[in-house]
Amino acid sequence: MKLSAPNRSMTTVCSVMMLFAVSGTALGSDQYDPPASYYSGATGTGTTLKTQLTAAMSAGHIQRSYGDFRVMSRYVDVDPNNPSNILLVYNGASVSGLWDSGSTWNREHVWPQSRQPGSASNSSRGNLGDAHALKPCNPSINSSRGNKPFGLSSSSGGFGSLGTYYFPGDMDKGDIARSLFYSDTRWSSQGLSLVNGVPSGNQMGDLSSLLAWHYLDAPDEFERRRNHAISDVALNPFYYTNNRNAFIDHPEYVWSIYVDQNNDSTIWVGSTPNADGSSSMTIDFNAIVGDSTSSVPVTINKDGSDGTYYTVTPTSGINTSVWTNANAFPMNTPSDSSQFSISLPAGATDVAGMTSEFIIIDNLDVTNSGGTGNGNNDGDDVITVNINVFTEAAGSLASGSALNEITIDLGTITLDGGDATADIVFFNNADLSTGAPMDVNLISSSGDTSALITDFSEVTSVQAQGSESIEAILYDDAEGTFSASFTFESVNAEALFGTAGSGTTLVVNLIGEVGSGVCIPDFAEPFGQLNFLDVSAYLNAFGNQDLAADLDNSGSLNFLDVSAFLSAYGDGCP
Repeated sequence: MKLSAPNRSMTTVCSVMMLFAVSGTALGSDQYDPPASYYSGATGTGTTLKTQLTAAMSAGHIQRSYGDFRVMSRYVDVDPNNPSNILLVYNGASVSGLWDSGSTWNREHVWPQSRQPGSASNSSRGNLGDAHALKPCNPSINSSRGNKPFGLSSSSGGFGSLGTYYFPGDMDKGDIARSLFYSDTRWSSQGLSLVNGVPSGNQMGDLSSLLAWHYLDAPDEFERRRNHAISDVALNPFYYTNNRNAFIDHPEYVWSIYVDQNNDSTIWVGSTPNADGSSSMTIDFNAIVGDSTSSVPVTINKDGSDGTYYTVTPTSGINTSVWTNANAFPMNTPSDSSQFSISLPAGATDVAGMTSEFIIIDNLDVTNSGGTGNGNNDGDDVITVNINVFTEAAGSLASGSALNEITIDLGTITLDGGDATADIVFFNNADLSTGAPMDVNLISSSGDTSALITDFSEVTSVQAQGSESIEAILYDDAEGTFSASFTFESVNAEALFGTAGSGTTLVVNLIGEVGSGVCIPDFAEPFGQLNFLDVSAYLNAFGNQDLAADLDNSGSLNFLDVSAFLSAYGDGCP
C-alpha cells in the first residue's frame, strides 16, 4: 500500500519512518531504481493509471531500431558470470554477445511481429524495434515458437509448445508477461492489446496466464538490471533509450490495470492483524561479541485470494534476504505465507550492548475498493528487532574467581544410617551488565558412580553474577570408601544463542566412606555406652575362645586381639 493510505496505525509507523529518515536509508532505493520523478504522474488506478504510465514511458523516449538491438543486446542482456556473453531467453544459454548475422542468436519479438502492424526490418522502430519487446534467442527455438501466444497458467517446468500456446519456462514466464504488459501500455496507440484466450489480429495473450506468471515469477536482479540498462547511459552508452518498463519498476500496478480495483489481500506478521491490516512483532536477535551470527527466519502471512506485491525494508543496522520491492504472493491463494531471513551486517557484534532496528513490510497494491485492511487499505507491518550482543558466560566453581576443579568430601556415614548430601554450586562470573546467561551440561562421569552421584538435571540460563546448585549424594547402602569424578561444561545459553560451542570445563570430584555401623568395643548392654561391663564381656569371650573376640580377623585369638580391643576402647564409639 502507499504511505498516504488511510486507516493506518499512524503512531507506530510514523515513529519508525522517522528512524528510517535519521538512519539515511531511503525506502525502496537501490542501483536499478528509476529516477525519483519518473513515475511522479502515475497517481491513478485502472485505465487512468494505464494512461499515465503510457505518458511516463513515452516522455523523452529515444526510440532505437530493430537493427540497433544487434549491438545493444550485449549491454542489456549481459551474463553476470561472463561479461563477454549474453543470456538467451527461454533456454538461458550463455553465448557470445557479438552479432554474427543470427547464427549464434537472433532477435525474438516477444509480441510476434506478425501480430503487430508492419513488418520488421533493421530500420524498424516502435514496438518492432523496442528493446523492452525484444530478447536474444536461440534461432531454432525462435523458429519453433513462431507467433504462438503464451499460456497456459498452470504450466511449469521448461519451455516449449503446448498445442496452440507456447510456454516460456519457469525461468522467463514473469519476464515475458511484463514485456507484454509494457507493449500493451507503451504502444497501445499501435492497436496492440492483451486478451484472454487465443488472440487474433494485433492481440496477444493469454492474459490470464500472464497475470498468474507475473505473481509467480517476480522480477529478479537480471531482469531489473536489464530494464535499467535499456534506459541508462552509464550501462548502455550508445543505445540508451531514456525509457523504462513500468511493470518491472512497479509490478504492483498490474492488478489495478489488468484485473480490478477490489484486491482483497492483507499482509501481516505476528499473531493476528489489526482491523486496518497493520500488525507488529518483536524479534530478539542474540549474539556473542565477535560472533559471525547466523540468520533468523521471519514469516510473512497473506490472507485473501488475490495476488499482490510487497516490500521488505529494513533500517540500516539489519540485513534482509529479499529484494526491496520484487516480492509477491501468487493469485488464487486464500491464505499463504512466505519466509525471509534477517542477519546482522559486518561489525554489528564488535561491541556488547543492545540496539533496536526495524523492518517495514508494505502491501504495495494500489486498489482502494477491496475494503478496510485490504489492498491499498492494508496498514503497514512493523517488525522490531532487538539486537542483544553479550560477552561470554564465565562458568566457575567459585564466586568471583576462576575455579575449574574442586573435591567435595561427603564424610563417613554408617551402613543404612542415611545418605550424605552436599551442594555443588555453579557460578556465572560474567560481567553483570553484558555477560551472557549460562547453561551447564554434564559431559562424563567416572569412578564409583553407583555410590556417589549428582542429582543433575537441566541447569539453564544462569544469569551473569548468578549461581545455581545441584546436590551431590553418598548412598548408605554399601560399605566401603568411594570416589567419583564428574565433568561438566558451562556454555552460553543455548535458548538464546543456538547450539553451544566449546565452553569451560568444570570438574567435581566426590569422596566419602560408608562404615559398618558396629562399635567394636561395645560388647555388653547397655549398648552405646562403654564401661567395665564391656571389658568383662570381651575377656569372657576371649577366655571362651569365642571368635567374636577375634578383632584382627586372623582366625585365631591371641594378644593382638586384646591389643585391638584396648585401642578401640580407648577411642570410644562414634
